[in-house]
Amino acid sequence: MGKSTGRKVMKNEEGDNCDPWWWLVHRNIRASFLCIAVFAFLVRVAVSFHPYSGAGNPPKYGDYEAQRHWMEITLNLPAKEWYHNSTTNDLNYWGLDYPPLTAYQSYVHGLFLRTFHPESVSLFTSRGHESYYGKLLMRWTVLSSDILFLFPAVFCFVVVYYTGRGSGCRSDIAWLIAMILLNPCQILIDHGHFQYNCISLGLTIGAVAAVLSDKELVACVLFSLALNHKQMSAYFAPAFFSHLLGKCLRRQNPIFEVSKLGLAVVGTFAIVWWPYLHSMDTFLGVNNSVLHRLAPFDRGLYEDYVANFWCTTSVLIKWKKLFTIKSLKLLSFWATILTCLPSMIQQIWSPSHRGFLYGLLNSSFSFYLFSFQVHEKSILLPLLPASLLALEEPFHFRWLTHYALLSMFPLMCRDKLILPYMALFVLFYLLYHAPGGREATRKMQSSSTLKSFTISFLILCSLFLHLIYITLQPPEKYPFLFEAVIMLICFSQFIMLTVYTNAKQWMLLKHSTLMDKDKKLV
Repeated sequence: MGKSTGRKVMKNEEGDNCDPWWWLVHRNIRASFLCIAVFAFLVRVAVSFHPYSGAGNPPKYGDYEAQRHWMEITLNLPAKEWYHNSTTNDLNYWGLDYPPLTAYQSYVHGLFLRTFHPESVSLFTSRGHESYYGKLLMRWTVLSSDILFLFPAVFCFVVVYYTGRGSGCRSDIAWLIAMILLNPCQILIDHGHFQYNCISLGLTIGAVAAVLSDKELVACVLFSLALNHKQMSAYFAPAFFSHLLGKCLRRQNPIFEVSKLGLAVVGTFAIVWWPYLHSMDTFLGVNNSVLHRLAPFDRGLYEDYVANFWCTTSVLIKWKKLFTIKSLKLLSFWATILTCLPSMIQQIWSPSHRGFLYGLLNSSFSFYLFSFQVHEKSILLPLLPASLLALEEPFHFRWLTHYALLSMFPLMCRDKLILPYMALFVLFYLLYHAPGGREATRKMQSSSTLKSFTISFLILCSLFLHLIYITLQPPEKYPFLFEAVIMLICFSQFIMLTVYTNAKQWMLLKHSTLMDKDKKLV
């Protein structure tokens, strides 16, 4: 018996030596992470040489100009005027509409630009500034943000959640790192379109890692910072709240535990918001307050052709014409809360690490599908927990990534980013199906013929839709026909994934009950 077992181990080790993922991790997780991180950084550099949002498109340009303008404003005006409309700060021209931590980040990056290229951030005269040197400096601010925030957070998460599974799963861990760091959607939005999602996403991943390692106070501080960098981080708030509350309720002094976490959150917010707490008018005023800038309800229920409930159903129900903004705010609020509620109840009732990750996915899906003022770029938020769960749900992670990319395709075309889009699309599939990447992906490939045919058919349809969008002109009567078709297809897939992941989260409760029964029998 001993000899046969020894042979099996030897055979497995020899087989692993032929596995490219095993080669990355045969020494330790740090070396494998460093190799993948360097490659991911180089991919980001390659994408950053392509155009950005609004390039050469006056008068308002795009998100690139918005980020540059915020650096200009935060550098040249005192903090109390950053969110205030005045002759020196015209809020109608890319007024600052993110929380104070984004403003501080803009100030730091502005200092960097002023050191090497002062004309790119000078007050008034730099409006619409475009130069090759300025573009290089701006791109570097995003690249450095990835290195400082996203990459370390991913490493912490992998170490905390997966490395305890044993050496037999090391190739899976390398595959997971590649899936997270080389996520095509995040790279295209941050390093192509131009944004700093890597900071808030990195802080969120750090908070997740802290929760999984039972460092709740650290998690509260990190997630509060994520909220204060981008208010869309609130997509994850129900999951954090319900999981931490569920854990506190199971401790000896629940009220003390909840109060401790609450103080950490309030303290973090107070420090970040300190420049604006001196005046209630600045903080809570009707038209010129910071909070008013952070909740731009006047923009409408949704932007462009985003694949969420309100935009998709607007084909049949003209929400914007039938309801007032106030009514739509209430409708979207209750729709979001009610769809979040099952996931929250499950985590309050039976908090678990895996359930928390599913809760993050379900909560962010609820916000993306039903909340007020959603953009195509918001799909990055459900993609984050989906990528963290990629080892548990490899097929569903791939499916979500595929349709998330499709939902962003019209935006990428407007930004002239078709080439990096296609390159990252192919790279994602090559890495996903790399030999030895994930055992479950190989099992999925050998599934039933009907399922394989259906999946292949849907993928071919989506690829065909890409070609139609690029090569054909829509009818004059329906100029946004192709965008509407893409939106409908993506929405249908997102809804199915949401139903599945909610059901999967509740199935964890059944599994934990069976485990408890087994323990009692022992």
